[in-house]
Amino acid sequence: MHSKQILLSLMTAAGLASASDVVQLKTDTFDDFITKNNLVLAEFYAPWCGHCKALAPEYEVAATELKAKGIQVVKVDCTEEADLCQKQGVEGYPTLKIFRGSLDNHSPYSGQRKSDAIISYMTKQSLPAVSVLSKDTLEAFKTSDKVVVVAYFNADDKKSNETFSAIAEKHRDDYLFGAVSDPALLEAAKITAPGVVVYRSFDEPETVHDGAFEAEAITTFVKTTAIPLIGEVGPETYAGYMSAGIPLAYVFVEGDEQKAKYVTGLKALAQKYKGKLNVATIDAVAFGAHAQNLNLESKWPAFAIQDTAKNFKFPFDQTKELTVEAIEKFVEEFSAGKIEPSIKSEEVPAKQEGPVHVVVAHNYKDIVLDDEKDVLVEFYAHWCGHCKALAPKYEELGKLYFDNPEFAKKVVIAKVDATLNDVPDEIQGFPTIKLFPAGKKGTPIDYQGGRTVEDFVKFIKESGTHGVDATEALAAQQAAPPADSAAEDVGKAAPAATESSDEPGPASTSTEAAAAESDKHDEL
Repeated sequence: MHSKQILLSLMTAAGLASASDVVQLKTDTFDDFITKNNLVLAEFYAPWCGHCKALAPEYEVAATELKAKGIQVVKVDCTEEADLCQKQGVEGYPTLKIFRGSLDNHSPYSGQRKSDAIISYMTKQSLPAVSVLSKDTLEAFKTSDKVVVVAYFNADDKKSNETFSAIAEKHRDDYLFGAVSDPALLEAAKITAPGVVVYRSFDEPETVHDGAFEAEAITTFVKTTAIPLIGEVGPETYAGYMSAGIPLAYVFVEGDEQKAKYVTGLKALAQKYKGKLNVATIDAVAFGAHAQNLNLESKWPAFAIQDTAKNFKFPFDQTKELTVEAIEKFVEEFSAGKIEPSIKSEEVPAKQEGPVHVVVAHNYKDIVLDDEKDVLVEFYAHWCGHCKALAPKYEELGKLYFDNPEFAKKVVIAKVDATLNDVPDEIQGFPTIKLFPAGKKGTPIDYQGGRTVEDFVKFIKESGTHGVDATEALAAQQAAPPADSAAEDVGKAAPAATESSDEPGPASTSTEAAAAESDKHDEL
């Protein structure tokens, strides 16, 4: 780890002037390179993109380590290879994709953008879902990642093999999975077969699953065991906490001394609620901006609980002293359902003016979850350039349905500033557009198409419950003389793109100060 940090610092200081292990591909070299290599991680970027610049040194470190494992790391400049990037469906920067020896066999990279996380993720991709372990490989495999899952079962136990293989296929991006069926190794391990053991680089290094050898039980065990008793929220751990399926308690701390105080004091609490509540510290100096997402002020130490499933936030009253005893009482009351979530919301509009309905946290349910209507929602940020570019087209789209009484009964076009309002949806980039069909509000549909009015109309017709077809209305609207002849066709000016929120998970709450604030804090 230390050597990686030194390498990362040297690369940053040198401006990546040395020979790079990241292969620069162009349109005439891309196809051939992808098809000749079994596993490739590709970054599609733009030189002016801030997130791409932040990724660059991490990407270089990862490329050097992965090259030694036979994994190629490449990049494509979309400002020079626009046609290639459009062909690859690039809608935002950076876009990271994994290719497996074919242009058709690809998947999005869904890990964190730090070197260690990239290396760990791609190493998992290079291995089979389940590695068959022998006497020569077992010990090394146990320490090959922070969390390693090993099943022990007899060679003729087909049912256990199938169960474990299914779990591994589903979670291969998250953990390393291995299987032992050698009789001598089974005996030496002193594990009752079939059994599962999680090997960790933290807390107790070896934990045995004592429940049933069933998919749900094993998955729950692995997810619970994979998280430290009191961990730390950071770029490599955030996604794991968000997908754990249980609430997360954050303790914002400044410095090692303050951190040690709470880690020691909260161990009993963490043990008591293990499997029901995750407890973690977070570096307030590096990631203090994330406090805004939890409706906390930048005052430390601070504490909040996030219901990761519903995206509800429960911040501790910052006018009170944050003692271990106060945290214990707060958690107890939270667990008993005695604490109401803190909901950040703009004021509800006195009336809806204009064809695009304005949604805030306090009217979200009334508009978005109206079960009688198909509701298209744009989750935007007021500082987002792509959102501003989309605005005229989105307004035009709204008029199609708003001005037609029959359409207006069935379709609503809406927008919500996700930086100023708490929304229950996972928003990681702006704009994010979702359709909430009538009668199917629990399964919204992410919009992935182009950003012309025609594209939106087609999407609403094909994906909405009511199947409203506004094609003729659009043709009539376009045939009419434009109200402003200088209006540009924003939808056709460039491929659709999004701007990442400052924090993963709930969209960042930063305002115009976001740029200044992002210089002080790293992103998770």
